[in-house]
Amino acid sequence: QVDLVESGGGLVQDGGSLRLSCAASTRDLENFFMAWFRQAPGNEREYVASVTWKGKNTYYADFVQGRFTISRDNPKKVMYLQMNNLKPEDTAIYYCAAAPTIRDRTRRGDYNYWGRGTQVTVSS
Repeated sequence: QVDLVESGGGLVQDGGSLRLSCAASTRDLENFFMAWFRQAPGNEREYVASVTWKGKNTYYADFVQGRFTISRDNPKKVMYLQMNNLKPEDTAIYYCAAAPTIRDRTRRGDYNYWGRGTQVTVSS
């Protein structure tokens, strides 16, 4: 069991930056593959980025295009998403997710635990 709490969302202008955090209440965060998803109004929840258990490998959706960086600090039990050069189309609720094992890192159903999300709004 792991509880996830996102923070760091807010309102920024086009081209701005935000750093999201996902704090996990678990004995050992290293046991979980972690990811960020997002959901814009009227859209399905979509994959953004993910990081392997020890943080060695990271993966990104194509739309990220080098603007976002995912990372994790297992001793602190926190995962991050640094978002730069934000665009209005990045406006969404951002969710963190965790899974002890993973087959398809882009598939929502593969994740067992979810946070409640943090709102990111990018104004033009």
